[in-house]
Amino acid sequence: MASDSKPTEISSTKMFGGYNKRFKHYSPTLGCSMTFHIYFPPSSPSQKFPVLYWLSGLTCTDENFIAKSGAQRVASSEGVALIAPDTSPRGLNIEGESDSWDFGVGAGFYLNATQEKWKNWQMYDYIVKELPALLQENFPQLDTSRASISGHSMGGHGALTIYLKNLDKYKSVSAFAPVANPTNCPWGHKAFTNYLGENRAAWEEYDATFLVSKYNNVAATILIDQGDDDKFLSEQLQPHKFEEACRKVNAPLLLRMQPGYDHSYYFISTFIDDHIRHHAQALNL
Repeated sequence: MASDSKPTEISSTKMFGGYNKRFKHYSPTLGCSMTFHIYFPPSSPSQKFPVLYWLSGLTCTDENFIAKSGAQRVASSEGVALIAPDTSPRGLNIEGESDSWDFGVGAGFYLNATQEKWKNWQMYDYIVKELPALLQENFPQLDTSRASISGHSMGGHGALTIYLKNLDKYKSVSAFAPVANPTNCPWGHKAFTNYLGENRAAWEEYDATFLVSKYNNVAATILIDQGDDDKFLSEQLQPHKFEEACRKVNAPLLLRMQPGYDHSYYFISTFIDDHIRHHAQALNL
């Protein structure tokens, strides 16, 4: 392992008795330097914390969730470490990578791109393989064998698809306003065409509504919160398509439509405590 692939701490802030710490490392998977945040709950010397990965949405970095969600309050009391990675490779200067907010930088869609131009966009492998190994190797206070996953919007799509394809790796999943059927929405069409090409069978491998029909031996109930005043609800998110797919295979889903809430962190921070407790229960805390 190259020395710069070891994470270096670049900031630390105390919160609810624990610490938000930001780290930088070189990612061989993505071919660039990456940052991520960990919230470490208050610890005792012998304690190892289970981890909850949070995947953020379009345009976000590893900072949004840590700064805006308020998740640390319950993560602290429940003893869950929060892991917040970035949303795409950065600094590669690929032509067009920053031309639009819903593709390229800040919009990795948690997949492994197969098109040559975007070959560094391997966020699926980064989240599922590289990051857990990095955490296990460098942070003895984390128990990466006890892990759950959550996310918002594009990150909700990432959490659902990664969970369904790796039921052995994660104890539970939840999502806020996920892109639940990306093969049938404009965000998904744009991302999948550019990252994966025209083969729609490849698209379905990253669509929770398709995946739940194949991978439905789900141990813990899938929790989704969705604001009914979310401007992206009908065109981009389509949680009811996922709900229908879950019903067909008897996959346990709790989809809570929240009256009057939009797509923002005001919505996330309102219901985040429920999600942390949902995962804490699945992680046997």
